[in-house]
Amino acid sequence: METAAIFFMFSLLLFRKCYAAELSNVSNSWYLRDGDTLVSTTGIFELGFFKTDNSENKYLGIWYKKISVQTVVWVANRDRPIPAGASTPVFKIADQGTLVLLNNKSKIWSSGTTMNASRNATAKLQDSGNLVVMDQHEKVLWQSFDYPTDTQLPGMKIGKDYLRGIEWRLSSWKSSQDPAPGEFTWAADTLGYPENKIKQGALVKYRGGPWTNQRFTGVTLFNMSINYAWVAVLNNMEVSFTYIVENSSLLTYASLNSAGQLENWVWLKDAKKWQLSFSLPGSICDTYNICKAYGSCIASADMVKQSCTCLDEKRFVPRDQKGWDMDDWSGGCVRRTPLDCRNGSERFIKYSNVNLPDTESTWFNLSMSLDECETICLQNCTCMAYTYPDTSLAGRGCLIWFNDLIDIRLLPEGSAGRDIFVRMASSELGMTCVPSVPNS
Repeated sequence: METAAIFFMFSLLLFRKCYAAELSNVSNSWYLRDGDTLVSTTGIFELGFFKTDNSENKYLGIWYKKISVQTVVWVANRDRPIPAGASTPVFKIADQGTLVLLNNKSKIWSSGTTMNASRNATAKLQDSGNLVVMDQHEKVLWQSFDYPTDTQLPGMKIGKDYLRGIEWRLSSWKSSQDPAPGEFTWAADTLGYPENKIKQGALVKYRGGPWTNQRFTGVTLFNMSINYAWVAVLNNMEVSFTYIVENSSLLTYASLNSAGQLENWVWLKDAKKWQLSFSLPGSICDTYNICKAYGSCIASADMVKQSCTCLDEKRFVPRDQKGWDMDDWSGGCVRRTPLDCRNGSERFIKYSNVNLPDTESTWFNLSMSLDECETICLQNCTCMAYTYPDTSLAGRGCLIWFNDLIDIRLLPEGSAGRDIFVRMASSELGMTCVPSVPNS
């Protein structure tokens, strides 16, 4: 009997060594080796070890299981690969509920300590693509959705959790073959009214515009995606933006590539390929602050060339007219009649169909009325404009800009642009000109 038991155990070990296993969970006693995969409940996603095309280095990642084109959506050890020829790596839960990736007992990656440690924790991969660590009561101790790499899946947040001190952001791969963090990030800028930006290091390359109920003012392409429902949370506990796919059978993801493009992809079942839904920046006019202060960009028909116009060519003039005439728009525009806050006669002119300016130097109050907003702006000589930030607030809410308005753009009719009230000298108030933008 003892001999039979030993033979059975030996056979089990041999079977595990020769055949990859599909696991439903990982714990401190049941772990994942190279060749094994952790599979989500209905088999949409799987986690395991992978290599890029041009390297023998190994990474622990998550990808779509049933799609022939391997599409990695999350990487654990992205900046510390397991080198070729290394001993068999092991992925498991260590004491106190911490996920660890080991290579020859050396720690390659760890999920870090959790607030509520548990000796009986297990890790499971959800059908959303979220790797979660739970205690015996199924309370989530850690999740991969809190630590995105270059991909945002439906339900994954971009923003900041103030209570836990977590920032949800995308960071590009260094190259298409190297998942190490690259130059570009897609994150929420919360210095003023929250909005998302693509940055190359500290340099802003693209701005999505502030949230204004179900959309971002600077991203008109989102309106074309009728399968998405956008969700925003703006309070003192968190600022976050995410999207939900109304058609649960639709496979889609957004990713920030190594060139700094934010791309949305949809899987075409019949064609068995990924279809690019949209890519941002989409044209030369999406380039951040390309026309400088009070300048509005107009793209050529092929979307690769620009021209700039002042926000209002009657009330604003180029700062450098000579340069402007030579297609040098770097000086931006200034008011034809300078402001003189001391005389108290300044008022505001309404501009419609506007991609709202950069909100970094702003202040907002979501319970204030628009009239109260105007009064507060008038009382502050550095306040240049105001608006109501969210159209769902039944006419309430106040967003005011300090200093010059930058990265502003007039949009064609029907583009769901917003109204903005810009401060002007009293002598400019009686003019009847209306700003316009070509429909090109």
